[in-house]
Amino acid sequence: MRDGKRAASAPWIRTRLRTAPGAAVALAVLVLVTAFLAAAFPRAVDAYETKGLRHDIRLADAGRSAVEVSRPQPGLELPREQREAGVRTPELKRIGGALGKALPEPLRADMSSVAYGLRTMKPVLATEPWLPRPDTVPPQLSYTAQTGLKEHARLVKGAWPTTPDAVTAGSRAVRGAVTEKTAAALNMKVGSTLRLPTAVGGPLTVTITGILAPRDPGGSYWSADPLVRTPSLIPDPASPFPQNYWTGTVLLAEDAGPALLATATEPSLFWRFPPDPSEHTGPDGTRLTAVVNSLESGPGLLKVRAIAGDTAEVLTGLGHIVQANARMRDAISPVIAVAALGIGSVAAVVLVMTGALIAARRKAELALMRSRGGSLRGIGGRLLAETAVTVVPASALGLLLAVLAVGEGRWWPAALAATGVGLLVCVALPLRTTLQHIRPTLHGAREDMASARPSRRRTVAELTLLVLAVGAVTALRRRGTSGGGTDLLVSGAPVLVALIAALVLVRLYPLPLRLAARPMARLRGAIGFLSLARAGRSSAGGALPLLALLLALATAAFGGSVIAGIGDARDDAALTAVGADARISGRSERATLPDELVRTARDLDGVRNAAPLRIEFGVTMPETAAGDGGAGSGPDDSGTDTGAGADTGGGDAAGARATTMVGVDPASYTRLARTTGLPDFPSGLLKATGPSAPLSEGAESGPERVLPVIASPAVAARLGKEQHAVDTLSGNFKVQVVGTVERVASLASTNFLIVNSASLEERAPTTLLLTGAPDPGKLRAAADGNGEEFVVQLRSEERARYVNTPMQAGAERIYLAAVAAGAGYALLAVLLSLLQTAPERKTLLARLRTMGLTTGQGRRLLAFEATPQALLAAGGGLLTGWATIVLLSPGIDLVPLALAGVAGSDTSPVTLRADLWSLALPAAGVVALAAAVAGVQAWWASRRGSITELRAGDSR
Repeated sequence: MRDGKRAASAPWIRTRLRTAPGAAVALAVLVLVTAFLAAAFPRAVDAYETKGLRHDIRLADAGRSAVEVSRPQPGLELPREQREAGVRTPELKRIGGALGKALPEPLRADMSSVAYGLRTMKPVLATEPWLPRPDTVPPQLSYTAQTGLKEHARLVKGAWPTTPDAVTAGSRAVRGAVTEKTAAALNMKVGSTLRLPTAVGGPLTVTITGILAPRDPGGSYWSADPLVRTPSLIPDPASPFPQNYWTGTVLLAEDAGPALLATATEPSLFWRFPPDPSEHTGPDGTRLTAVVNSLESGPGLLKVRAIAGDTAEVLTGLGHIVQANARMRDAISPVIAVAALGIGSVAAVVLVMTGALIAARRKAELALMRSRGGSLRGIGGRLLAETAVTVVPASALGLLLAVLAVGEGRWWPAALAATGVGLLVCVALPLRTTLQHIRPTLHGAREDMASARPSRRRTVAELTLLVLAVGAVTALRRRGTSGGGTDLLVSGAPVLVALIAALVLVRLYPLPLRLAARPMARLRGAIGFLSLARAGRSSAGGALPLLALLLALATAAFGGSVIAGIGDARDDAALTAVGADARISGRSERATLPDELVRTARDLDGVRNAAPLRIEFGVTMPETAAGDGGAGSGPDDSGTDTGAGADTGGGDAAGARATTMVGVDPASYTRLARTTGLPDFPSGLLKATGPSAPLSEGAESGPERVLPVIASPAVAARLGKEQHAVDTLSGNFKVQVVGTVERVASLASTNFLIVNSASLEERAPTTLLLTGAPDPGKLRAAADGNGEEFVVQLRSEERARYVNTPMQAGAERIYLAAVAAGAGYALLAVLLSLLQTAPERKTLLARLRTMGLTTGQGRRLLAFEATPQALLAAGGGLLTGWATIVLLSPGIDLVPLALAGVAGSDTSPVTLRADLWSLALPAAGVVALAAAVAGVQAWWASRRGSITELRAGDSR
């Protein structure tokens, strides 16, 4: 008996799979795709976090990212031989090797770029007469003897610096080398000599024997201390006058370190370990921060001092780099969690719908088994075995494809996600199917939605979900996602809003059916009444299909609006930085554009409008005006910034007296403002008439002239309506505020005055803003033809700066995938809901054709029957998506996704806005697919005869 049961179980599963291979394959494909998406999501998050961490470490300045161990020279109380031995190469290599091995995980050093040696901490005044002195100040040079010079440089001229004899503290002659840039800037050549004063005896002579070229100028060896590669002209801080002097570094022979012990340059030992981020992963960020903190002031520092000496110190900016990366990750994670929970919920509902479809198709079969004595446990076990045979391989294959598609990432979150998908299908399908047969069901029972009344349990469940949704939305609006951290309740607010909307719409759905059925019943045609009756009775309009559609449409709309908001934020930031489609300005703020350059640029092909501006920073405000409240005052925005301008939004007294004056041509600037979307510019208020009329050639502007100005709100609040005298490089005059605007092109400053440039004594523009699509090459050629003091900025190039961060790009790709997946699951939900009632539709058409129904009437009947559910889902999804975005937008800040990590970008909050296309396209797709499926069903049913569909005794 037992053997017979075992023998009968295998044919059952095989027979079922052979009986319905299409359904088994369709379920396997759905599980495969869902498992792939579920497993790929955590790996994709790990991948972009890993790439972002590596990107930030690689692109950081080598002086910040490198871990440097340093200690002063050996103490003077030690014997001379011991001091010299402590700075020689063998001892440095021994300590360096031990330090490299002692670096704690996950911190790894790039051993190919490790450098250690002896360097001077106090620059030496070089008095050689042949050295350049820009402002009669002699240069100051540093000296370093470090390892690896031959591996990281190539010899251009001369010979490598060597030490023919053993160098000691008493040596007075060593050899050195400099880079090509240092030699060119400081007039050095092979054979040049430099002298360093020593404490005892004569000076130390350094002979330049070679000119070198770095093999990797951007590597840590040459960039950790930029002066080793390139000299710099810096201002003299001790001089009361603006004087500059050269500073640079001379590379001594590797074993020449002991000679520096006799100098007063405060020599210091160092071991520099550049990090190797190639093996770092996103989750390593927390451990890296802890390791760096330990090395700087913790147990790690004690281990370092045990190797390098009790006075050793660890200096690095790696911890700050990792912490900045963690802040961006924490800011992006809550926004990504919204998409993850939305798509995950949609996928779960669609899988449950698939189980409902299979249960509906097998309802009669299982009812027969139940009536013949089959137990629920036995039926559920058979269903579980059938499902597992199909689902488990599909889930495993989805996991494998996700691992292959997304190469970097932890495997266990992906395995858990794929296992969850398989477990959901294996449990939900048998459970849902068997629960329908706990009690015997009457044959032919109808589930008419128009007469169904919700139970008390359903009412309590809906009220509970409503409270959770309101709480989640309230928490998100108050706290937002920019504070960091992921809260599942807050991130699931869009899902809860869509769930409540689905339950409310299902309750309201019978009302319009009842109202519409009454007039339809009195009409002569039967198509309208039949379609409404079928729509009210069909299970395709139940809560589960509607929930899936609303979740999918809301998630797709949310994700599409996020993508659109990121693009809009980057467009606005690029426009704010440049001011127009193209901009020509001087490298210094006082450089003016020649008339020939303005005419040439204006006449280029593709230029629609040219607006010359005269921008003057640091205009001093009157004392009385500067003290009137100071709202919006800020630090002095003078300087050499010719880009977006300096923001004067601070609050000190000096800043309250400084503003930016912009001279414009009212006509051209009005066209520019209209084209670029700036606030309407009241150009009529700046007419150059009366006392503000243009000056004649050579005339000077008198202080009695009063010029009308349009000011920013902050400046207008300080100036009021009175006249105030101002002194500018464009003339001396009085100003009177006649209007305000929020923004001005090419400036991010909140403190500005706009005047008519025709009323100024000096009218030459400093900036030219162009709209249109001029050829970048011709535009730069026109600027270069007038000297090298002019620079061209393009809005398209500025826009491209915001898309090069791996973390931002990865998060954006996840949202694009969320939009696509949401749309796909929405269409699949429509298809499943229509397939669930497809047999009933075909039987209905066959019966009606026997009563004289034509093919065209059959198509209209199915189309009208599918229309109410499709319109309900499309309209509900559109409204749900819009309401979700409106409710959650105050708590969503898109700056981390759009602008973070770009130097000089505007970091003001970027709120989420509803995107019309993201709302309308998925909703329209639902209606179109419903109509298409209904049309295909009618066409297919018309090809089959009534005898094929109708059988004697069939109760359908």
